[in-house]
Amino acid sequence: MRADMDLSETKAYLIERGFTEKVDAAVILGSGLGGFAATVSNAISVPYDEIPGFPEVTVAGHGGDLIQGIVGKKRVLVYSGRFHHYEGHPLDRTVIPVRVAHAFGASSLVVSNAAGSINTRFSVGDLMLIDDFMRVGFKSSTGTQLAGSRYDNRKEIALAHKAGLDLGIQLRQGTYLFVKGPVYETAAEIRAFRYMGADAVGMSTVPELLEAQKLGIKSLGITLITNMSTGVTKAKLEHGEIKEVADSRKDDFGRLVTEILQRI
Repeated sequence: MRADMDLSETKAYLIERGFTEKVDAAVILGSGLGGFAATVSNAISVPYDEIPGFPEVTVAGHGGDLIQGIVGKKRVLVYSGRFHHYEGHPLDRTVIPVRVAHAFGASSLVVSNAAGSINTRFSVGDLMLIDDFMRVGFKSSTGTQLAGSRYDNRKEIALAHKAGLDLGIQLRQGTYLFVKGPVYETAAEIRAFRYMGADAVGMSTVPELLEAQKLGIKSLGITLITNMSTGVTKAKLEHGEIKEVADSRKDDFGRLVTEILQRI
């Protein structure tokens, strides 16, 4: 799908499949966090590979379905699976979920991901609110989804902290480092990133948050710390551990996102 492509065909198809024309919010689920989709009531689910213009999902731990339904009292689009730049998708294709959410009138967006911790004070299983980010290895010519030098979500951060406090869920807050991937970083790179001020490192989310800001959608990024990054501990990094950690926090993650959606 080209950056300038009309989304009317995509929206019309989804409406034919039973989606309503308007939603309140959208949620993009990261690796291992697809279980949140089970909390959606009155759900209508359409596989990505049946939706006009949607790329293919190839990463283990990601589903590939777009769901519309009710979460709490809000009508929501839930993306079970996302499109990564390292899969070969141009940046303007990785943000298709945000553009579709905008086409359906969503006024808010929660984006989640699984990432490695750089901050040695964090622990596996922590939920971190993204209050800022860094970009490493991207040229300015790679796309407008990385343009801009300021991402301001202070109101959404405060709202999320209050929701976590009310629910008894402890939340971290920090800077997310966006890298191309798909390989894990070396111990030397992690030491450098820590010196730069990064708290967690991953391969998604930033283009989606910037696209939401460009479109006037209130947004919030939530990182699940699924491992300590290379060199922080002696443990070997394995993609399979993501699901185990995500399963251990799925209930808290679901309660938190549901509450945030009601308030944002």
